[in-house]
Amino acid sequence: MALTPIVVALNAAGEPVARRIADALDCPLHGRAGRTKAEVTFPDALVHVRDLFAAGHPVIGVCAAGILIRAVAPMLADKRAEPPVLSVSDDGRVVVPLLGGHRGANRLARRVAEVLGGTAAVTTAGDVALGVALDEPPQGYALANPDDAKPVMAALLSGGGARITGEALFDLPLGDAVEIAVTETPETGGPERLVYHPMRHVLGVGCARDASPEELWENARAVLDAAGIAPGAVAAIATLDLKLDEPAMNALARRLDRPLRAFKAEELAGIAVPNPSDVVCAEVGTPSVAEAAALAMTDGDLVVSKRKTANTTAALARAADPIVALKGRARGRVSVVGIGPGQSGWRTPEASRLIAEAEELVGYGLYIDLLGPLAAGKPRADFPLGGEEARCRYALERAAEGRNVALVCSGDAGIYAMGALVFEVMERGDLPDAARRVEIVCTPGVSALQAAAARAGAPLGHDFCAISLSDLLTPRDDILRRLRSAAEGDFVIAFYNPVSKRRRTLLAEARDILLRHRPADTPVLLAASLGRPEETIRYRRLDELDVDEVDMLTVVLVGSSQTRLMRTGDGPRMYTPRGYARKMAGGDLAGAAE
Repeated sequence: MALTPIVVALNAAGEPVARRIADALDCPLHGRAGRTKAEVTFPDALVHVRDLFAAGHPVIGVCAAGILIRAVAPMLADKRAEPPVLSVSDDGRVVVPLLGGHRGANRLARRVAEVLGGTAAVTTAGDVALGVALDEPPQGYALANPDDAKPVMAALLSGGGARITGEALFDLPLGDAVEIAVTETPETGGPERLVYHPMRHVLGVGCARDASPEELWENARAVLDAAGIAPGAVAAIATLDLKLDEPAMNALARRLDRPLRAFKAEELAGIAVPNPSDVVCAEVGTPSVAEAAALAMTDGDLVVSKRKTANTTAALARAADPIVALKGRARGRVSVVGIGPGQSGWRTPEASRLIAEAEELVGYGLYIDLLGPLAAGKPRADFPLGGEEARCRYALERAAEGRNVALVCSGDAGIYAMGALVFEVMERGDLPDAARRVEIVCTPGVSALQAAAARAGAPLGHDFCAISLSDLLTPRDDILRRLRSAAEGDFVIAFYNPVSKRRRTLLAEARDILLRHRPADTPVLLAASLGRPEETIRYRRLDELDVDEVDMLTVVLVGSSQTRLMRTGDGPRMYTPRGYARKMAGGDLAGAAE
């Protein structure tokens, strides 16, 4: 999905221009803390711009171009996927699209220049010479062969002309050097021929429970072939809302790279179709799924009536004009996002992107606060500690309404966080059916044990385990049994939830159990508030581990009998050798895994 542009002001001189842009485009204004009066502020411009870029937001920086370039340079990889980045002079006279010229940056630069009465310094060759970007077709059209846009544009810039077949999407010099074809039919493009498809068609589909994705795909392709319609001319897939969790439906949408939209049975039941079914009506509450869904989306005519296979149905409808606004409800999504210990530099680009795409944020209030400007302006539902199940249920129920929701966790969402609970709640019978049909996306994050280990050196260099000392959800006897097993196994151990105001004894018991199996001087790392300004790193001997030094924000890493604490010019470093020294002493490293 296209994300909202963010206007960034770095000083008071450029703030008035930045506000004019933000007001005209109806988008947020972010300003440097202490230097602007923006409602959303940030302390470090390079980090902030990098975070916005990683999240997929177009960035309009009222600042020197070099600042924006230095911010995003480490992340440049694929120009077809990167969001626009624009530099605007403090006085608003010059607007320079730095990145994303063919992903809307040039168009956005011209819009900003129009607002400011300035000049858009567009340097993209096609835009300068011809005023068009061939790989950026008008809304409602799809380019079938985008990789050929460059040689076609080169031919035009060399003085050649274009032969137009179908609609004239661009104002180009006429000639025979290249062809620009606009057609609904499947046609082949090439380095001298670009093929554009107007997206006027909608595939309506239905299927039995757990139908084969391949069967639905073959049926859909047969319908398109019967009509002589290219897959690129399809705007969306439409179905009944009861089918949103069918793997075949979602596989079809992914394969065609088109959105899936759904309608309620009562919405479809009122649409006249040529092939109603009493059996289907008795089963799902509407006499038609495929035909009715296709018609509901297009308000047009059926091109291909219902085609049946053993377990699927498909139909095709055509709208009068290319479809730019989709009807129906999207399949909701819950992104279970681990944001790391808190520092934005430890947050993965995928996590930032999922948060930026989300329409609503759900989580413990502190974790959402740690997102800083990335959460600014988004609806949010804050839950207290202890409200974990309520958070998951709320996120799933909001997603069931078609929303894109991010469930925000610290660390890695799958490690002592919300990931498992989301699936547990989904599996229960007391959740609304619609909430069990939503998409669940899990993204990895930097866990607290990884962050603590990195700060210390390499204490997890050999076998390790993680144990939560919270007995709120795990019986105390089970925790003690796992402690004894880990102690006997000589694992490096990461303790999560080591203490709370109420729980003060299990950490002391863990220390005493471990002392029976490893030396008293075994190094212990106490890492608190990792990645935040108040971060502290302390080392203790195992026999001197004091419960009163530990709180809920502390990760406790206890070394194995082989873990060492060495002195360096930068302070102590804790590491656990894997046995390479023994291998090297024996002259054989062949069996050591990297």
